[in-house]
Amino acid sequence: QVQLVESGGGLVQAGGSLRLSCAASGRTLSSYAVGWFRQAPGLEREFVAAISRSGSITNFGDSVKGRFSASRDNTKNAVYLHMNSLKPEDTAVYYCTAAAVTRWDMVPPRNEYDYWGQGTQVTVSS
Repeated sequence: QVQLVESGGGLVQAGGSLRLSCAASGRTLSSYAVGWFRQAPGLEREFVAAISRSGSITNFGDSVKGRFSASRDNTKNAVYLHMNSLKPEDTAVYYCTAAAVTRWDMVPPRNEYDYWGQGTQVTVSS
């Protein structure tokens, strides 16, 4: 079973950038497609991004397209969420999640992620 730990959250001004990291232990992260979700107070959890095992396939939620990107370094057992042009509405707890998939170049449906980290807070001030 894989354990996930997010880091890199913090307070940033609108228009700024942050890079979130998701580090894995227990199993190699290259066996998993990885997703990012976020949840703001009083709101439902929202899909942010996903990246395939190879890193060649990514997709993003509509609210972050064009501003966020994702990458991974399987040699370091880590996945990254690069967030640019941040807006106050991006304020949320961001969660890293993983899904065991067999294919290198696919991302699973958004309801098929099995393993979740504890989350990291991102706050964007106006």
